Amino acid sequence: MTQDIREQVRARYALAAVQSTTQGTADAGCCGGGCGTGELVVDERFGAGLYGADDAAAVPAEALAASLGCGNPLLVAELREGERVLDLGSGGGIDVLLSARRVGPTGFAYGVDMTDEMLDLARTNAATAGATNVEFRKGVIEDLPLEDGCVDVVISNCVVNLSPDKPAVLAEAFRVLAPGGRLGISDVVAEDRLTPDERAERGSYVGCIAGALSRTEYLEGLAAAGFVDAEVRFTHAVADGMHGAVVRATKPKEQ
Repeated sequence: MTQDIREQVRARYALAAVQSTTQGTADAGCCGGGCGTGELVVDERFGAGLYGADDAAAVPAEALAASLGCGNPLLVAELREGERVLDLGSGGGIDVLLSARRVGPTGFAYGVDMTDEMLDLARTNAATAGATNVEFRKGVIEDLPLEDGCVDVVISNCVVNLSPDKPAVLAEAFRVLAPGGRLGISDVVAEDRLTPDERAERGSYVGCIAGALSRTEYLEGLAAAGFVDAEVRFTHAVADGMHGAVVRATKPKEQ
C-alpha cells in the first residue's frame, strides 16, 4: 500500500513537471488543476495564486507554473538572513528559490524531491534564476538525505499530506533541524470531526485530500516527534471540513 501510494504520487508529479514546461501550467499536479484532463483549470485554493506579486516576479515562470501547493510556507516560516532552509518535496523549486533570496548569500536553501522530472526542472530554474546558494537532492521525505542538525528551518508546501508515513516525515524533520530550529509548513488538514473514510470521500490521496491528517492528529504527531510550541491554524477551505493550514512547531534548544 505504501509503495503504491508513493508511485501514484511520483507519476502524477512527473507529469506535472513535464506539463509545466510544455503547457505553461502544472495542470496534472497534486493540489489543484485538471488532474490530467489536459485543460487549464485555475483553482485559487492551490498553486501559483497563493504567492504575492513580488514573489511571483522573483522566480522563473516555469517555477511558478509548477507550483502545486496550498499556501506560502515562506510567510509561515518567517525566514531570516543567514539561515539554512530545507524544503520537503521541493517540486519545481519555487520555495527553495524564494528561500534562497530571503536568507541571502550567507544562508543556504536545500530541496528534497523523489521525482527526477521535478529535480531536473528545479535545477534548470535555479540556473535560470542565477541562484548559487541552493542545492536539490533526490530522496524521500520519510528518509531525508541530510545530516543530523544541519538546518535551521524546515518548510514544506502541501506535501506532508501525500506521505504514506507521516510519523517518519515529522521524525526526519526533527532530526535534521538544529536545536532551537523551527518547522513552518503549509498543508491540507481535516477538521477533527471527519473520519479517514469521510476525508477519502472528499478527494483522492494524490489530490491532497484523502491522506490529510486532522488537526488533533497533526498536533499529536508533532509532539510524538519531539516538537514543542506546535500550532495548526486553518487559513482557507479546500473542501467540506478540509482546509489549507499553517503548521508551526519548534525543536527544543536543550535535548
